[in-house]
Amino acid sequence: MPHKPTSVTPHLRRLLELLAAGAPAEDLGAVAVEARRSGAAAEDLAEVEQATEAALRVQSTLRQHRRRETELTALFDTAGDLAALRDLDAVLRSIVRRARMLLGTDTAYLTLPDEEAGDTYMRVTDGSVSELFQNLRLQLGEGLGGLVAQTARPYASPDYRTDDRFLHTGSIDAGVLDEGLVAILGVPLLLGSGSGGQVIGALFAADRTPRTFAPDEVALLCSLADHAAIAIDTAKAMADARAALAELAEANAVIRENSAAMQRAESAHDRLTDLVLRGGDVSDVATAVAALLNGDVAVHDSSGRPLTAVGEHGGAVAGTREDTGRAEEAAALVEAAKSSRAAAHAVFRDGRWVCAVLAGQELLGCLVLYGRPHLDGPDLRLFERSSVVTSLLLLLRRSVAETENRVRGDLITDLLTAPGRDPAGLVARGRRLGIDLDRPHILLVARTGEAARQRLADAAVQYLFGCGGVSAEHDGAVVLLLPCDGTAPGEAAGVAAGQLGQLTGAPVTVAGAGPAAGPQALADAHAEGLRCLRALQVLGRDGHGASVAELGFLGVLLGDHHDVDGFVTAALGPLLEYDAQRGTQLVRTLSAYFGCGGSLTRAKEELHVHVNTVVQRLDRIQALLGPDWNTPEQALELQLALRLHLLSGT
Repeated sequence: MPHKPTSVTPHLRRLLELLAAGAPAEDLGAVAVEARRSGAAAEDLAEVEQATEAALRVQSTLRQHRRRETELTALFDTAGDLAALRDLDAVLRSIVRRARMLLGTDTAYLTLPDEEAGDTYMRVTDGSVSELFQNLRLQLGEGLGGLVAQTARPYASPDYRTDDRFLHTGSIDAGVLDEGLVAILGVPLLLGSGSGGQVIGALFAADRTPRTFAPDEVALLCSLADHAAIAIDTAKAMADARAALAELAEANAVIRENSAAMQRAESAHDRLTDLVLRGGDVSDVATAVAALLNGDVAVHDSSGRPLTAVGEHGGAVAGTREDTGRAEEAAALVEAAKSSRAAAHAVFRDGRWVCAVLAGQELLGCLVLYGRPHLDGPDLRLFERSSVVTSLLLLLRRSVAETENRVRGDLITDLLTAPGRDPAGLVARGRRLGIDLDRPHILLVARTGEAARQRLADAAVQYLFGCGGVSAEHDGAVVLLLPCDGTAPGEAAGVAAGQLGQLTGAPVTVAGAGPAAGPQALADAHAEGLRCLRALQVLGRDGHGASVAELGFLGVLLGDHHDVDGFVTAALGPLLEYDAQRGTQLVRTLSAYFGCGGSLTRAKEELHVHVNTVVQRLDRIQALLGPDWNTPEQALELQLALRLHLLSGT
């Protein structure tokens, strides 16, 4: 007899509807309960219960498939993030966030090793609320994370606080307690596979309640950790690639720069070599260096005097002799040149580059560059090589000057020995040598100690270098003949004494005479210079320079012209002018004072005035002549001037 449909059909239909709607397991189980309540037969009830069990299995399978689909989607998304990797931190934050979401934990975090500190630190956290936990640092082997890094294996703890498999430390336990974590799962970040894999960090998922992590959860977290390891390794590779590209770009720039520098150096070498071969001068070198280095250039001699300059910062060239106003500047350049010689390189001083110009260790001068505060390697080497070319030209120039000076020196010797023998012949001979004896000249006679005598002759050549003068040794001294440029003989002698002393390294006494023109006048000037030189030595003024005009009454006695009026004016001029303007008698008072042996009482009787008047007049005399007027030496000159004044009748 055929089986009739029963009331089980609606229940089976209800199960299918619930499955299709994704109802929870409780709703599926409620279908069998409803069948039992409806009074279904035992056979039908058993069928409903079997169908319910099958529906629950189907539901579990569907849930697993959906979960697996979600996991695969997350892994694919992570792979996509890696493919478009731009920011490593962003990728790691995404991985940690997905780990927390997929495992459904309260928090997730990732640790990386600190190679310098030798421990690990929290790189990324998600769901963490504890600052203490976020700043935890773990040593190798400490805590669950330290064990994961040490063994390269995943570890899970349902209750970390009571788990004795890990090495607990106060700092780690305090951080875990502050975060409130209980169950923790940690997996390693591995590069490579097998025993050769390298642990570069660890990924964790943690709950604040006890929990046992399933094997598929461990596998899922391991997959995410593999992606994180790939991200870190990729980021490192990209960083290394960028660094390598930067190094290559830098190396390429250096190669281009060196190539350009070599081309410039080759061009500069050819230019300077051609300049020397064409017989160029120091000024030509300065011009070439200024153009090559795009700055202002000056060349100075060993005493700091400028020889040539190019550009507004090079300074004006002083010509024959250094301007006394530039003495400090010259001294600073000499010191900088000595520093350059000691360092064997150019030095930067006072906003300019200074390079010593040397012949061996002898300082010929210095090359100075302005306007280039930052001089790089190739340009600096070019500047230093230019000093070598400058030294070569200065040596050639000095050699020529020394040869010419020897020839001219013979003329000076003949001029001083027999000026009247053939004056016209001496003048003509001088013109052939470039010396116009009919032009006014200053004549200097210089002498030093026996030990430095030979050096003095060489120093005189250097001192006259480039000024058109000439020197010669004569009668135990060195005679220098300089074209007159308006400088007084005494001033010229003082400047020469200082410069020659520096060049010889010993005191040099210099006497000046002139200006004089013509053979006989120059010979007379030499005789006057010799007398002045002897007077300077007798007066103990070795190392000084002066002329007879600066020796007071000795100058009157030693000079050829016996300038009595000049001596009287130099000694008594202020008193004579004061008396002439005010009708006073200071000169007469001074004469009476000296005539009475310095007695105020006798002087006031001689002058027929009160003693206070004498005192007042003497105070005025001191104000006009200076506080040293009554010293023995000054008093002697004043008395001699008073006698000569009375004899002249003026």
